[in-house]
Amino acid sequence: MPSQQLIRTNCVGAAWFEYITVAATSTVFVIHGRSRDHSQVVMAEMCRVEKRGRVYLLTLTGTDEHRLNPALLDAIRSALAGVRSDAAASGGSAALVVAAEGKFFSNGFDLAWARVSPSDRVPLMVSALQRIIADLLSFPMPTIAAVTGHAAAAGCFLALSHDYVVMRTDRGFLYMSEIDIGVPITENIMAVLRAKIADPRTRRDLLLRGKRMTAAEATARGLVDRSVGGAAETVEAAVAMGEELAARNWDGEVYASIRKGRFVRRAEGSG
Repeated sequence: MPSQQLIRTNCVGAAWFEYITVAATSTVFVIHGRSRDHSQVVMAEMCRVEKRGRVYLLTLTGTDEHRLNPALLDAIRSALAGVRSDAAASGGSAALVVAAEGKFFSNGFDLAWARVSPSDRVPLMVSALQRIIADLLSFPMPTIAAVTGHAAAAGCFLALSHDYVVMRTDRGFLYMSEIDIGVPITENIMAVLRAKIADPRTRRDLLLRGKRMTAAEATARGLVDRSVGGAAETVEAAVAMGEELAARNWDGEVYASIRKGRFVRRAEGSG
């Protein structure tokens, strides 16, 4: 029976994780957070990280819409910090896959929470998301979004901020809904979208028409690298891609440096 070691460590914001090592080859982080649901504070598991070979699989847990409020955003940052720390301690190359349980990858910002009060709640969520994107851009390994359900608004942006996107074909769409719900897109986020979406027509359709793109259309337009059957197949395909990338044994810091340089140049030179 493999030995287990459990350590509880305080992390980013209101999130913390339980760090479980099973033998020497399997690592699991269970990320918890405190989220305020109107007048009540809810304690819940928000995401989980497990290591499959050389691939870290970060899963947003639960069957809700994975709305990006500060609690979930803190939990994701905590998970990313945990992966970065574990990878540095383990040595060798690795890759990151981000997926979600349920029918949503993420349905964007938690606007119901933001409307309660005070008025600065939307900027608070935007700032937290931008910190996660900065973490992903500087992450010392390849990153892959396994879009296992609908990815809308900020959830779509989160998916597209990864190096690669794998999406299920039997359910879900990519949808930048800001034009439909009347929420402006900040310049920092727009700069990343310009860098990620090279084709002007695709960028127009996604941002100015609010077009909902299936996996097939998103793949044809270059937003998605691979589309496969259901949720389980999507995760497996993303993990397999991660293993292939990790097998290249790239230097993680060099990889992150080149990624950041690519984004800066394309963001500055795009229209």
